[in-house]
Amino acid sequence: MTTSRPRAAGAAERGDADAALAAAARGDQAAFAAFYDATAAAVHGTVLRVLRDPAQSEEVVQEVFLEAWRTAARFDPGRGSARGWVVTMAHRRAVDRVRSSRAGTERDERYGVREVSPYDSVSEEVEVLLEHEEVQRALEVLTPVQRQAVDLAYFGGRTHVQISQELHVPLGTVKTRLRDALARLRDAMGVRA
Repeated sequence: MTTSRPRAAGAAERGDADAALAAAARGDQAAFAAFYDATAAAVHGTVLRVLRDPAQSEEVVQEVFLEAWRTAARFDPGRGSARGWVVTMAHRRAVDRVRSSRAGTERDERYGVREVSPYDSVSEEVEVLLEHEEVQRALEVLTPVQRQAVDLAYFGGRTHVQISQELHVPLGTVKTRLRDALARLRDAMGVRA
């Protein structure tokens, strides 16, 4: 696409962008707004050409202008124009986004596939059945009052206070029975505390 602007107008715009960025480096927000207006189309176009995703492009453009605001004082007009500086920054940021996205995808493909193992419902059922039998055997080592407290607390879903009221025993007694029962269960099942 060619423009019919005279070359002098382009040089004036470049000088305006350079001056606006220099003023922005001193904290002039209005000057930065003028810099944005002068360069936003070029920055957005550059980023969109690299990313090809409008939503990501908008995000990267925002990051670029935030970086430009923060680092405006580092701009050296002797090395090029302000527009060239910000467009180069935009291109680099867009390329970084593409590389990051590719690396993430490759990592997911490389490691994600390895971590997925087929679910074996039969072995799961067998494990649950064996654990159930082990718990039932362990419950046999409890005294009748300990087993009653465990049944009410863990299988009946009652609180210590509710068990105390239901059994007509002090709360401390219920807690002692449960603590002693759990210790015996740990020993019977070979679990280390």
